[in-house]
Amino acid sequence: MLPATSKLCAAISYRHLRNMTGLRRQAAVAISQELSRLACRSPGPSAWIHQVHRRSSLLSSRLEEKPFSEMEMSYIKQGEEALQKSLRILEDQDDWKTETVAGNGDKVLSKVLPDVGKVFRLEVVVDQPLDTVYGELVDNMEQMGDWNPNVKEVRILEKIGKDTVITHEKAAATPGNIVGPRDFVSVRCSKRRGSTCVLAGMSTTYGAMPEQEGFIRAENGPTCMVLRPLPGSPSQTRLTWLLSIDLKGWLPKSIINQVLSRTQVDFAKHLRQRLAR
Repeated sequence: MLPATSKLCAAISYRHLRNMTGLRRQAAVAISQELSRLACRSPGPSAWIHQVHRRSSLLSSRLEEKPFSEMEMSYIKQGEEALQKSLRILEDQDDWKTETVAGNGDKVLSKVLPDVGKVFRLEVVVDQPLDTVYGELVDNMEQMGDWNPNVKEVRILEKIGKDTVITHEKAAATPGNIVGPRDFVSVRCSKRRGSTCVLAGMSTTYGAMPEQEGFIRAENGPTCMVLRPLPGSPSQTRLTWLLSIDLKGWLPKSIINQVLSRTQVDFAKHLRQRLAR
């Protein structure tokens, strides 16, 4: 497969062939298939993560999709940046401190980063196969408000290519209105290679969605969810959620930390209930 892919890529290097849309698309598909084949042979998700760092996915997206506008390319790059930063944070195993451990083994860890602030890391195992979890979190993301009480609404504002979307999320107020309603405008990037899926995002600006009355515009990111089958049990999925949020407003750090760690534990509980139905 690799020699054929090399020939195809060499062909599109000639100017008179480069403008042939069909040939460019074939090259992109060939590159994508070759990366997937290599990822499937990798011993674990770390090898795929290193491939993502090489930004080959962004290159194939540029070839495969129709030409993007300058603004669309900006959003694609923001999504890639969120993915890269998130993976770098998760790869560093040092200095994580336990925030809470639930009775079922769900665990929330945290650490403080100089350029980001405090980040939270949820580690859970879901008794559903990866495709089911991925479909709920990506394909059905606009339905999250139906099953997660902490989310009032998720709406896709724009889709850019096959991997990037701009979303508007409304978070519900906490009990007792300790933390009032917040909303977020985010760029999200989803990548799937072999047995690993990464859903990354960060706050962005979007002209068609200015600040909303009754909501404080908070900021998130870099944030991501990593999904992979539990070793030896493909019917179960290990989910790692990196959460980084600036809720804005005048809130004590102790309250923010409590709310965010509780939000992650609640998310796991409600996700299981949703998938069970």
